[in-house]
Amino acid sequence: MKALQVVLLLLLGLLGARALPFGDGKPAMGFNTWNAFRTDINEKQIMKIADLMVSLGLRDAGYTYLNLDDAWSEKQRVGGKLVANKERFPSGIKALADYVHSKGLKFGIYGDAGTMTCALYPGSLGYEEVDAQTFAEWGVDYLKYDNCFAKREDWVLDRYRAMGEALNKTGRPIFYSLCNWGVMEPWLWAPQIGHSWRITEDILPTWDNVVKLLDYSVGLSRLAGKGIGHHDMDMLYVGNDHLGEYHPYGPFYQEHKMHFALWALMKSPLMVGHDLRRINQSSLDLLLNKEIIAINQDELGVPGDLIWQQGTRRIFAAPLTGGARAVVMANFQTTQTQYPMSNVTVYWEQLGLRRDQAAGVRDIYGGQDLGVFRGSFSAAIATHDVAVLRIAPLEGPTNDGWRPWHGQPLYAAQPANLAVPQPQDWIPNYSGPRTAASAQSQDKQQQQKAAQRQVPSTSHGPPSFALVLACVAAVAALGVVGYYIVLQRRLRGWQQLEDSEAARKAGELARMQQRSKDGWGNGA
Repeated sequence: MKALQVVLLLLLGLLGARALPFGDGKPAMGFNTWNAFRTDINEKQIMKIADLMVSLGLRDAGYTYLNLDDAWSEKQRVGGKLVANKERFPSGIKALADYVHSKGLKFGIYGDAGTMTCALYPGSLGYEEVDAQTFAEWGVDYLKYDNCFAKREDWVLDRYRAMGEALNKTGRPIFYSLCNWGVMEPWLWAPQIGHSWRITEDILPTWDNVVKLLDYSVGLSRLAGKGIGHHDMDMLYVGNDHLGEYHPYGPFYQEHKMHFALWALMKSPLMVGHDLRRINQSSLDLLLNKEIIAINQDELGVPGDLIWQQGTRRIFAAPLTGGARAVVMANFQTTQTQYPMSNVTVYWEQLGLRRDQAAGVRDIYGGQDLGVFRGSFSAAIATHDVAVLRIAPLEGPTNDGWRPWHGQPLYAAQPANLAVPQPQDWIPNYSGPRTAASAQSQDKQQQQKAAQRQVPSTSHGPPSFALVLACVAAVAALGVVGYYIVLQRRLRGWQQLEDSEAARKAGELARMQQRSKDGWGNGA
C-alpha cells in the first residue's frame, strides 16, 4: 500500500499546484437545485429553500451548502463578465449569497468548462480568471464545474486545471467540484486539482440508474479520502416522488434507504436534490439520520467499497475512527417472489478482525444495539433493502488501519491502470492549452450560433443528445403544424361543400313552395 501511495503522489505531483485547501476535508453536504427545479430557478425560490434548510433541521445536521445550478445567468456576458439573469435574480447574485450566508449557510454556484453550459448559457472556457474573481467577489463558497460544449482538442485536464488555478489566485476558499462525468478517469488526476470529482454520469430517479452508478464506483476507494478528495456519485434522489412513500413490501422506501446509506458509506458528497417544499417526513427523517451522516463525516475519512458479492447479495464496508467498521449488507434481488427476503452474513475476517474477536453490533436504521457477536453476523434482508451496521470490537486489537481493499484480489494494485491520461494519446497534434484569446474568439462564434438556435436544454448530459432531441422535436412540430394546415383546408373545403349543398336545397325548397302557392292560387 505504501508503494502505491508513493506512485500516486509522484503522478499527482506532475499536475501542478494543489487546490486551495480549506475546511475539514470531509465530504460536502448541502442542497443543489438541479434535480428539483432544472432551469426553472429564481431568487425567491432559493431564499425559501435557505429558510427550509434551517427550519427543517438540515443545516444543523451538516447540510451547509446551498448550490445554485445551471441557468442563473444572462445568455450573454456584459463587459466580458457573467451577470445574473435580471428577471429571475433582480437583486443579483451577491445579494442572494448574502441572504444565504445570513442563514448560517454557504453559497454555491454553477459553471462550465466549455464555451457554454449544458443549458446554453455562457461557459467559462477562456474566462477562468475573470469568472473566478467574479465568484469570489460575490461571496461564492462552492463551484460546481460542468463539462458541456468542449471540443476534443480542449484537453480535459487543461480545462479543469485552468479554473482550479484561477480559484486559487482569488485567495478565497472555494470548494471546487469537478462535474466532468468521469471523463478520462478523474480519480487519477483530479485530486491535484479539486476537492471532489464526478466519477459517473448524471443520476436519474430510477432504481436501475442508482445501481449502475454504484457499480461504477466499485474499486475506487483507495484513490480518495481525507487529505486527497472525494469521489462524487452525483446528487441524492432521496424523497423523489417516483420512488414514493414507505410500503412494507414494496421497493420504495427501501430504495431510499439503500441509496442514502451507500452514498454516505462511499464518502460521496451528500447533496439533497428533492424540492424541500414538498419533501415527505419519512424522506426527511432519512436525511437527518445522525448515525448515517456520522459514517459519511467520519474523521478517518476512508471511503467504503464492495468487499463481497454473491449473485444479488452484496456487502460494502468502511473503517471508522477508533477501530469500528461500518457495514452495509444489501439485497439487490429484483424479483418480487413468495420469498422477498435473503440471508446475508458478514464474517469478521472480511473486516480485518479476528475470527474469535467479540464485537458489538448496532443496527443503525433500527436505532438499536443487537448484542455481542463473535466471528460473524447474519441478517434477513428484504428486496432492495439494506442492513446498516456498526461493528465495534470490544477487545483488542481495535486499530483502524484496515482498508476495504486489504486482502481483496479484486483490488490488487496494477500500476499500468494508475497512469494519468496524456493528451498526446487522445488528441492528434496536441500543442498545449488554448490561449485565452483563441478561446474567447471561438466562444463568441459559438454563442452567436446558440443565440440563433435558442434551443432550451432539457438534459444535463452531453450536448449531442440535447441537439438530437431538439431536432426530433423540431421535425415533430413541423409535422403537427403541417397536419393542422392540411386538416384546416379540408375542413374549409367540407364546409364550403356543405354550404353549397344547403344553399341548393334551400333554393329548391323555395321553388317548390312557390309552385305550390301558384297552384293554390289558380284553383281559387
